Amino acid sequence: MSEPFRHPTPVTRRSFLRASGSIAAGASMVIPAAVHGEQSPQKVRLGIVGGRFGLGFQFHEHPMCEVNGVAELRPERLDALSKTYQCSTKYESLEAMLAQAKDIDAVAIFTEAPNHVPHSLAALNAGKHVLCAVPVAMNLEECEQLIEAVQRTGLTFMMAETSYWQQSTITARKMFEEGSFGQLIYCESAYQHDGLDTLFMENGKRTWRYGFPPMHYPTHCTAHFVSVTGERLTEVACQGWGDEAESLKDNAYDNPFWNGSANFKSESGLTFNMRVWWKGAHRGGERAEWIGDKMSFYGHDPNGLGPIVVRSGNQTEKDDGGFVRSLPQYEKYNVPAWWQTDMLPKPLRHNSGHEGSHTFITHEFIDSLANNRRPAVDVYEAVAYTAPGIVAHQSALKGGQQLKVPNFGRAT
Repeated sequence: MSEPFRHPTPVTRRSFLRASGSIAAGASMVIPAAVHGEQSPQKVRLGIVGGRFGLGFQFHEHPMCEVNGVAELRPERLDALSKTYQCSTKYESLEAMLAQAKDIDAVAIFTEAPNHVPHSLAALNAGKHVLCAVPVAMNLEECEQLIEAVQRTGLTFMMAETSYWQQSTITARKMFEEGSFGQLIYCESAYQHDGLDTLFMENGKRTWRYGFPPMHYPTHCTAHFVSVTGERLTEVACQGWGDEAESLKDNAYDNPFWNGSANFKSESGLTFNMRVWWKGAHRGGERAEWIGDKMSFYGHDPNGLGPIVVRSGNQTEKDDGGFVRSLPQYEKYNVPAWWQTDMLPKPLRHNSGHEGSHTFITHEFIDSLANNRRPAVDVYEAVAYTAPGIVAHQSALKGGQQLKVPNFGRAT
């Protein structure tokens, strides 16, 4: 494989907590190098760890990847990984893989959320590139540890965030880059997933999900804003809601909330509202809307509305009080199936999990390594999606107090 992507220009510890003075003009659309140039002649040799969420990707279909090992503590899940990725080399743990494997360049980590940083650090320290499931960290100190490890090793780290690659988010990102919104003035996102408490217990024992704070799982929402605008979130006030459930009275996280509702401020002063709700009479899923002064885009809604586009116009109407107001044009919008395009190599041009995002995650990681480039959701982006939720949870614990969100920097 070609020389690994290296991260230049270290960011100091002090600068981690200093807000950046610059604002990105927008998150650029990453066009896979495979489409426009020759591929590296050597395939990425991958190990996959975690046999639940880890089953849902397509590494064995990618023309520049070979799966050379799978690892999982549970024998039945290990067998499932082996079957899915057509790989007969099995390890009983990540530690065993890192110690024994001689033919692995990178590791895809799909283990429990509290283990993401420890497992990522172990892989980086063993000289492996890392793809890691969300969320990337449990606290701000872990965010800092991860960035320091990536800088020290010079290896590639990518977070497997699905919302970045949802077909509606790709569409919104293109609209933003083309100036279709005019001036973006507001963004809203919701991740609603009632029923997660069914995963709180397994064989009479608590799982890592037991009482997990909703705002510690923010990336499905924050990606809708940060990946489209390129901005960082700088301040937050958040309200939490909980009830008398036993899991909220006694859990490893001291978390009293089922739901969190946060109001963020961005670098340029934009408002971003997000909700992570795990209880209530609501429909599930991830959804977002991007509001501009010339055009707005509302992604799909679990209640059946959308996707739609609203455009400003010259026509007017009277409201029920007799006052004249503008009457924007309203139209249904067909979101392109980007997974059918040359954004992906031919074997991966099929629909996949989380609104078509899984094949994109697969390709983005493998292609970034094969072509020695920075992945779209690198360690700095991963932390920019994760840290705001960590601070939002602290705000909710303080009754909605306005708190600053640290800026951990950007790739240079």
